[in-house]
Amino acid sequence: MFEAAKILEKAKRSAFWLWVLNQAHPRRVPFNLPHKFEIVGLSDQHLKARIPYRRSNLNHIRGLHACALATLSEFATGFLLLSRLDGTKYRMIMQRIEMDYHYQGKMDAFAEFAVTDEWLHASILGPLQSAESVVVPCVVKIHDAKGNHLTTGKVFWQFKNWSSVKTKT
Repeated sequence: MFEAAKILEKAKRSAFWLWVLNQAHPRRVPFNLPHKFEIVGLSDQHLKARIPYRRSNLNHIRGLHACALATLSEFATGFLLLSRLDGTKYRMIMQRIEMDYHYQGKMDAFAEFAVTDEWLHASILGPLQSAESVVVPCVVKIHDAKGNHLTTGKVFWQFKNWSSVKTKT
């Protein structure tokens, strides 16, 4: 089993290994490093991630920045989906993202995203047996530490079998 997959499985059951995962994941996606996203809950079907209320995540009026919240939405959905699908078999890339902003973030906030085995098979794995690619919308909500609903994100992920990927050089 790939080393990252071992850490991921252990992190679902152990606070220590969740800490290890939180130390490792920003290095895999350096763009997210300044945000200091933290996975605070993880299972096979659910991910909860925190964005800290800190200067690097704030806008000009000291609220959580719209783009940081959108990036957290991408992170939460993408991380959980990648943890469930075989990255050597499927290419996953964000097609687009839609965000609705409901309330200004003035404290730590949390994104939650969940999938079921049935949804994965009906939305991704099944359609890819007969289609070259599939685009799936993933709805993720972000709430602050007091429970205020800050955003609703809809992240559209495109999946392809690697054998169907054509790139220009």
